[in-house]
Amino acid sequence: MGPLAGTRILDLTSVVMGPSATQMLGDMGADVIKVEPPDGDVVRQIGPQRNAGMGAYFLNANRNKRSICLNLKDPAGLDALLRLADTADILTYNIRPQAMTRLGLGYETLAARNPRLIYAGLFGFGQDGPYAARPAYDDLIQGASVMSALIAQAGDGTPRYVPSAVADRVVGLAAVGAICATLVNRNQTGLGQRVDIPMFETMVGFVLGDHLGGLTFDPPLGGGGYARQLSPERRPYRTRDGHICTVIYNDKQWANFLRAIGREDLPRDDPRFATYADRQSNVDFVYGELGRIFAERTTAEWMELLDRADVPAMPMHDFDSIFDDPQLKQTGFFELVEHPTEGRVRNMRLSASWSRTPAATRRLAPRRGQDGPAILREAGFADDEIAALAERRALTIPAEAAGSDT
Repeated sequence: MGPLAGTRILDLTSVVMGPSATQMLGDMGADVIKVEPPDGDVVRQIGPQRNAGMGAYFLNANRNKRSICLNLKDPAGLDALLRLADTADILTYNIRPQAMTRLGLGYETLAARNPRLIYAGLFGFGQDGPYAARPAYDDLIQGASVMSALIAQAGDGTPRYVPSAVADRVVGLAAVGAICATLVNRNQTGLGQRVDIPMFETMVGFVLGDHLGGLTFDPPLGGGGYARQLSPERRPYRTRDGHICTVIYNDKQWANFLRAIGREDLPRDDPRFATYADRQSNVDFVYGELGRIFAERTTAEWMELLDRADVPAMPMHDFDSIFDDPQLKQTGFFELVEHPTEGRVRNMRLSASWSRTPAATRRLAPRRGQDGPAILREAGFADDEIAALAERRALTIPAEAAGSDT
């Protein structure tokens, strides 16, 4: 049931960054216990929803998890979490480390109880810098990592954010890699450790990996920025009936393309098209000329021509066409499934695959606190202890989950 089967994760993360990481780990087979505050993860409220607290955004970031609602400000709720952490392999959190320490959940405290525990923090900034205690959100990190300035340079001069929680999701992916690497080390040494995954530093590396350019050298050999990616002409090309996405990159692809459209003479007539270096140096002009060429045929005509010429291309999808993509259909990326409370929903599977330990969707996103009693019983809590936690509101059991061991 996935390469991480048998691994237990205590997930204290909320919103997008942490939950996207733990969903991937859950898809890989880990038993993910989502620890929520009494009111639940705030993301439960985002997007269309059939039932309160089960919004679309939450459904798409929290499958393969079980939910327990604990009030960690209550000593009994905190004690319950500590007992759960005693048998966990990994604990993930995305509040500031200072707040974790104030709650009594600092690394030293948990490591003393469970030396094998991997203590993974996803937060705004590296803890050895002056921003250590600052809060962070995706928009802040996009702007601070130079991404918004690059969008302004490539566009109309107006800084903007990418219309996706790209920082949250990139850092979530980085966290999956860091956590899995730490798990390998723990299995070799028998000892866990603290691993920090900061948003700011991760995204600066992600963005400047493309755009550090001449600033890579000291002294600099020119400024930063990758000209091809910053060209205002770099965009899906308009065709007679829509848009197409293509990158005619190397000399062989250019030769194939020009032969297919009957323009083998172009590099001779215009040296700006002659070599890879020439095209890079004149990328705005070259991409502009391509824009005029692609406007002459339909998308289907271009897809057929480019496929024959072995030039990479894809149609530009929107929400009307993405579900009909033949690749996604054939690989079963989207599947319509029945959620126990939310009815029929569209699920997106993990894109990676394994030959011997395939990943699977074992459960869809949980109702708030629905698994609390069952999780506590697994940790050795007696029924009267669970009842006492619920009575003092250290444990929240929604009415629809009372008496259920889902």
